[in-house]
Amino acid sequence: MALNGTNVNQVIALEVGVPRGEHPSPQWKRANWQSLNGTWEFAFDDERQGVQEKWQMDGEFPLIIQVPFSFESTLSGIGDRQRHDVVWYRRRFPSSPSWVNHRVWLHFGAVDYRATVWVNGQVVTTHEGGHTPFSCDVADFLSDEDNTLVVMAEDFTEDLSLPRGKQYWKDQSESIFYTRTTGIWQSVWLEILPIEHIQSMTCTADLDAEAIDLNVDLEIAAEAPVTAQLELELEIRFDGALVESVRIPARRQIAQRLYVGGKDREVYHWSPDHPNLYDLNLRLLNNGELVDEVESYFGMRRFEVINGRILLNNRPYFLRLVLDQGYFPDGNLTPPSDEAIRHDVELTKALGFNGARKHQKVEDPRYLYWCDKIGLLVWGEMSNAYEFSSISVQRLAREWTEAILRDRNHPCIVAWVPLNESWGAPNLLHDQRQRAFLTAMYHLTKALDSTRPVISNDGWEHTRSDLCTIHDYECDRDVLAARYRDCDTALRATPGGKLIYAPTYHYEGEPIVISEMGGISFRVSEQEGWGYSAAVSEVDFLDRYRAVVEPMYTSPVVQGFCYTQLTDVEQEINGLLTYERIPKADIEALRRITTGEFLRKGEA
Repeated sequence: MALNGTNVNQVIALEVGVPRGEHPSPQWKRANWQSLNGTWEFAFDDERQGVQEKWQMDGEFPLIIQVPFSFESTLSGIGDRQRHDVVWYRRRFPSSPSWVNHRVWLHFGAVDYRATVWVNGQVVTTHEGGHTPFSCDVADFLSDEDNTLVVMAEDFTEDLSLPRGKQYWKDQSESIFYTRTTGIWQSVWLEILPIEHIQSMTCTADLDAEAIDLNVDLEIAAEAPVTAQLELELEIRFDGALVESVRIPARRQIAQRLYVGGKDREVYHWSPDHPNLYDLNLRLLNNGELVDEVESYFGMRRFEVINGRILLNNRPYFLRLVLDQGYFPDGNLTPPSDEAIRHDVELTKALGFNGARKHQKVEDPRYLYWCDKIGLLVWGEMSNAYEFSSISVQRLAREWTEAILRDRNHPCIVAWVPLNESWGAPNLLHDQRQRAFLTAMYHLTKALDSTRPVISNDGWEHTRSDLCTIHDYECDRDVLAARYRDCDTALRATPGGKLIYAPTYHYEGEPIVISEMGGISFRVSEQEGWGYSAAVSEVDFLDRYRAVVEPMYTSPVVQGFCYTQLTDVEQEINGLLTYERIPKADIEALRRITTGEFLRKGEA
């Protein structure tokens, strides 16, 4: 079976040493940028002596690494899975005449966990948080000739108060935990900006009004020169045709509504079946001359809960999600290439799913771009810590805020999940502070983005949540059918021995979604591992898959499910695909089960 020219059995790899050249921020693109991915000098600092010895000035960097791959991955060119909590990077790059009278911004997609950055021996920024981006203006630190960029990354393997997701604190992967990621693991790039420029934007679709609401921040002087006439031009196009264009006086903060409908214009909604995207260009003009331009896009999409029903674009919608860890055999958390990201999205859709729950990973923006473009719903989820303390609360809240601000314009994201299975709040039943933490995270998320449902604690022990999500790895069809025959039986059940709601919180009619289920192991290669139940043949695998999916469709109360999982990962072999993305059964047979088509056709 071919997917837009890509064979489903193809294993996509990136030649070591070839930099990833696609734009790292596809929803916020300028033409003038430079990738810093590729070959960097590298050093371990197990004795933590680099700062004292001033490695940022003239340290020895004996190794070579391929950025953006962490040293634990084979694609980094190092492939060392031993613990090294402090690592150093160095990259030299020349200055450019085009930088004169401009600002030069240095961007990092993600560095795990704490980063200190020097340019030409001077500290330019620090950042804590292993899954979110950070940037700084380095124009004032650059030389007229060659420049030296140095990064020290510090991880804290045994500190369980760090948001870490599935990264294991022990030396060898086991159970549900995988290889650690230390240091740079997403793209690094330079962006050339004029002194006055477009800083940021939020875009909210209003389907009823057939409009979008833009909030744009500009970096402009408090008092522009008398000769300056600064304007912001906003232009919307669909499939190349002009939809709307306006020019408005430039201010530091601008709120503007633009209409995509009216005047006999058809409005094209975004959905997995019809992933229609509008192009949006933002231009800053001075006396009619172009100063700055950003290319973006948006989708006309609404996802909400009304009267206990999940609605997509004002219509009831059944969720067919797959749990996706976002790990790769050679890159770990970093995809080997942009083609590999697209391939995962295409495979997910070919298997019959209309969405993915990215599990314990703040995903690369390139993944969200392909979900926007190809049409796949995404639940955005934070990587959690594993102990509760005031510092763990601060760390998670800060990093989660950064993740939402980065990703909230993507139409593919339809739900936010700050916590999973009480990770980072393990004593909810007896500690009011931990319950308050969950509820606070719900309200913080709503304050940052009121347009999407929020699940405070996916799986069980909910406090305030817009969806009632349940994790249930029961493999018996009859047991599942009986359990989800009505709301009362569903809410009385305690899969995994956990209460669905935390003390003092109760079900208030939220849609019920079984957001983890299945987990059927099936070994088809040399890789060994485990699952929640086991199949012995392809026929048995399909039968078992059908047995757990069928009750989701026949239940009168379940409004969606999330199957565990898309691929095998390290010691887990409970994927529909192998770790190398090879389907374990006929992909069309899997699709018929995923979509419930087998029920409509009356298959046994």
